[in-house]
Amino acid sequence: MKKKRILSGMRPTGKLHIGHYVGALENWIRLQDEYESFHLIADYHVLTTDLNTDSIYNDTMDMLIDWLAAGLDPVKSPIFRQSKIKEHTELNLIFSMLITVNRLERNPTVKEQARALHIEQVIYGHLGYPVLQAADILLYKGDAVPVGEDQVPHVEITREIARKFNNQYGKVFPEPEPLLTKFPRLPGLDGSAKMSKSLGNTILLSDEPETIKAKLKKAVTDPQKIRRNDPGRPEICLIFAYHKRFNPTEVLEIEANCRSGVLGCVDCKLNCSEKLSAFLAPIIEKRKYYENNMNEVLDILADGELRGKKVAQETMKEVHEKMKFG
Repeated sequence: MKKKRILSGMRPTGKLHIGHYVGALENWIRLQDEYESFHLIADYHVLTTDLNTDSIYNDTMDMLIDWLAAGLDPVKSPIFRQSKIKEHTELNLIFSMLITVNRLERNPTVKEQARALHIEQVIYGHLGYPVLQAADILLYKGDAVPVGEDQVPHVEITREIARKFNNQYGKVFPEPEPLLTKFPRLPGLDGSAKMSKSLGNTILLSDEPETIKAKLKKAVTDPQKIRRNDPGRPEICLIFAYHKRFNPTEVLEIEANCRSGVLGCVDCKLNCSEKLSAFLAPIIEKRKYYENNMNEVLDILADGELRGKKVAQETMKEVHEKMKFG
């Protein structure tokens, strides 16, 4: 039985943090055995919110190395840059004729992103970001898309565009389903709802043990637990959230000892840093290997781009035929 196909992607933002791993990468790695997977480095999407491309190549390489170090298998799952496969922009142009401005303006994700980035005037490309995302997905005929809840509205737009094209010109595209990540977002070190490099509240996948220890030492915990013997509230403590993900065997003991006051925050943080460092150790080891063998990384990217382009060209050939372009 033929595997269903998925398209996953990220904007190249440089080195990734553990929130990226829990929120996306871990899921991708698991799914690459269940689905035929394609992984997109969405470098054109960077332009929707930031026109400065000075660091885009280095950011791409850093992110790619993290993907490989974390466990993405480029043999199973071709990895490629959006900007190197021109069919992304061609299909984006066609799809932009199949959706109204009013529909795009109703998309809550773009509005929330604009507010978060303090963008007062949304550019045409940012408003049309979900259309380019639809082209990314449907160019590879994705049956499903691994996303967080905030991206579900984009997947719905993709489904609408696929339906509109198929009704207008003939069946080409599937209507992809969202595959939601099960584990919740990891809070940032400052207590924010999520990690963000722009807020400086992250633990990177490449952070060494001493760096992790120093970062966790300053992390926000329960403000009512000032001294060791004070009873704590683990449900509001970000360190406890990290324990639940990276130290599951001790969670019940940690929760009980925190609530009773037996466990102090300093010891809890030290324990957490040790468990995090142990988890990241093999990733860091593989990362150093790829950093010292960049020719191998570039070969992986070149191979992925050849494989991705082949599929993209086949799709666009079918699109042209259905649209009578010949």
